[in-house]
Amino acid sequence: MSLTTENTTFSIGEHVVYPLQGVGIIQEIEERDFKGKKVLYYIIFLDITDMTVMIPVNKAKELGIRAIVTPKEAKEALDSISSTYEPVSIDWKLRYQMNLDLLKQGTVTSIASVVQALYHRSKVKELPVQERKLFDSALKILIDEMSFSFKKDKKEIEEMIFSRLET
Repeated sequence: MSLTTENTTFSIGEHVVYPLQGVGIIQEIEERDFKGKKVLYYIIFLDITDMTVMIPVNKAKELGIRAIVTPKEAKEALDSISSTYEPVSIDWKLRYQMNLDLLKQGTVTSIASVVQALYHRSKVKELPVQERKLFDSALKILIDEMSFSFKKDKKEIEEMIFSRLET
């Protein structure tokens, strides 16, 4: 049985972004016992990882769960990756942590920033494995969210992103 209460921000069937994980769909909102208390959970299916997660409704905001951005916000993020890029010349571990922190922020702009930084860095020198994984993850999340925002095919969005990165 699914519940929807005035305490929920999202509804069943709605697509949301879960930072570091990608776009998911709220399949259910259900109440479960946790340590003797009734807790309301979002049951979110993440297609990108083929995984279902349970997020307490009262922790969703704290965990960065948010709605898909508007097409206007998606366009601003897309435009930002074709702006002038300032190379970051620091050791890769520090650079990795900076990019991971940006990805954890979970905003479409911060995700686009990670994609831009790591793409340009990869043109200078091959990325270490960890940074390559971070780039791939950020790119997938960005493509996924923008495809929902623009209501376009993922392949088309990927082409849009790379054409902006190349300019």
